[in-house]
Amino acid sequence: MPVPEHHPAGAKSGSEPFTRAGTPLGYDLLSFWRWAGSDLVGNAQRGVLAEYLVARAVGAAAPVRVEWDAFDVVTPDGTKVEVKAAGYLQSWPQAKPSGIRFGIAPTVGWDAATNTYDTERRRSADVYVFAVHAHRERETLDPLDVDQWEFHVLSRRVLDEHCRGQKSIGLGSLARLGARSVSHGELAGAISAAISPDVTG
Repeated sequence: MPVPEHHPAGAKSGSEPFTRAGTPLGYDLLSFWRWAGSDLVGNAQRGVLAEYLVARAVGAAAPVRVEWDAFDVVTPDGTKVEVKAAGYLQSWPQAKPSGIRFGIAPTVGWDAATNTYDTERRRSADVYVFAVHAHRERETLDPLDVDQWEFHVLSRRVLDEHCRGQKSIGLGSLARLGARSVSHGELAGAISAAISPDVTG
């Protein structure tokens, strides 16, 4: 979604230096990005990466991610999309792959453009995309390879009808509700289809 006019963030190049009294300190914004964001398998960055993959798939034009907005991506036709992410493998050693569950609880949403909150708990997006980094071999794990991801698409109206105040959901339940499992290349079409009145999911 577009960054609100009052938002202090703008798209950066990475070459911007850290300074003291106007003098560059010898390290730049890119070095911070590498330090803070290189672990794409960890839960926090995996979620941000999934949002980016969805945004690229649908051609969303926002230059900067808006944190804490009521939804994650807005398609060119105005469809509001909430992105939830999970993965079988984590950054730490595991005895077995992680189970896949997603949070779907209704929330009191905040509108970044108006700085206002909803007056009731609800699901604010039109469509939910449940992104799974599905690769299970640690030696070849690469979150930048979109072929290692699965995307399960479901409309908010289906969640509201069948899950109401439910807080989380697994892959089996999503399949039973009619969620479409698609590749990255099929994602834009699946999101458009999910909001059509004659499509279950």
